[in-house]
Amino acid sequence: VQLQASGGGLVQAGGSLRLSCAASGRTFGAYYMGWFRRPQGKEREFVAAVDGSGRTTYYADSVKGRFTISRDNAKNTAALQMDSLKPEDTAKYYCAADYGGSISYRRLSSYEYWGQGTLVTVSS
Repeated sequence: VQLQASGGGLVQAGGSLRLSCAASGRTFGAYYMGWFRRPQGKEREFVAAVDGSGRTTYYADSVKGRFTISRDNAKNTAALQMDSLKPEDTAKYYCAADYGGSISYRRLSSYEYWGQGTLVTVSS
């Protein structure tokens, strides 16, 4: 599976951005999809994940109620809608795919495939 993330950019605090992740391959629905981010100088951290069907979603406490993860299995895409952005959301965002999925969806090591990342900058 190859993943291509896009949609990052510069936005003012309180604004919105929508990140997209395009995946190659024919078994997209077999993968949990996750979004992670790495703020400058910090480690990569979990943001959100969605199961293969798209019916179950998971969020980090820091983004719950502001971010929405979704997927379209017919188009092999996943998305992260980010609303009410804060300066502390500034980071490089990565999409990732975990074949079969597991309860360890928050762990980086659970994901076999990673996109190249897209930079999100939120100004105050």
